[in-house]
Amino acid sequence: MRKIFLVTNDFVNSRLDRWFRKNVCDVPQSLIEKNIRKGYIKVNHKREKSSYKLKKSDQILTYNINFKTDKHKKTSEKYKPTKKDLSFSSSMFIENNENFVVINKPAGISVQSGTKSKKNIIDILRNTKEFDGHSPYTVHRIDKETTGILIVAKNRKYAQLFTSLFRIRKIHKTYLGIVVGQLQKNKGTFKDELIYFENEKKIKSVGITHYTVLDSNNNYSLLKLNPETGKKHQLRKQLLIHGNPILGDKKYTMLRNLPNKRNNLMLHAYKINFSIAGTKYNFSAEPPLALINTLKEKYLKNF
Repeated sequence: MRKIFLVTNDFVNSRLDRWFRKNVCDVPQSLIEKNIRKGYIKVNHKREKSSYKLKKSDQILTYNINFKTDKHKKTSEKYKPTKKDLSFSSSMFIENNENFVVINKPAGISVQSGTKSKKNIIDILRNTKEFDGHSPYTVHRIDKETTGILIVAKNRKYAQLFTSLFRIRKIHKTYLGIVVGQLQKNKGTFKDELIYFENEKKIKSVGITHYTVLDSNNNYSLLKLNPETGKKHQLRKQLLIHGNPILGDKKYTMLRNLPNKRNNLMLHAYKINFSIAGTKYNFSAEPPLALINTLKEKYLKNF
């Protein structure tokens, strides 16, 4: 049986194999290659390589495609937001336009679904009125327990644009963090070798973060943090390396870094700025009440 698909704006410049997995069936690369060779997958009635970049209004034709799904393969079910989730979601939006949104992410919610947490921002946004007629695309992440600014694209074009801007470091982020102890200097730059593991492979990567001490006492400090690189858990790892772990961090911690009474990670993505086609964008996210109250408890000035 023959089926015809028309490439939409959302998939312009996407690879043929990636389009196929997203729109037809999520199967191994080898199976896609095999069906292309046999002529069962064509573009505009021609055979194209799996790496072929799609153009607007390309016709993709499939012939006798009937892949059987693996019964033993675990499929990730989307999280179904509750009425409470959707009601609360309206308060998260800082910016909402036809191409992207900027939200103030609360603590305790992952950006995407994972093995340990089904509830996630992307599946919640998918069901909001702000994304009616659009699909949410992740362009960067912040940790589950971190609060603050998160950009989510509404189409593939802007998802690719933001991904490129992050890669060439044209998106600038500012974090606020309450850390244990005092730093030796009021201003400086952390440049550290960070170690990550992918399966059993050890990967070394350099993390660069600029910091400014906004206030401090003998026990705690409030920092402004500007990461130049965007490594996983970069801020949390670097501050631990330098002997000033973030208050409330249960993963990257020291014995003296006891969880604060609210049991929250005191790290907030506060500001973000970037330019698109000559237009400058600057957004800021109001810190959560938990962080404001902790500043008072630790006798630190409110920024």
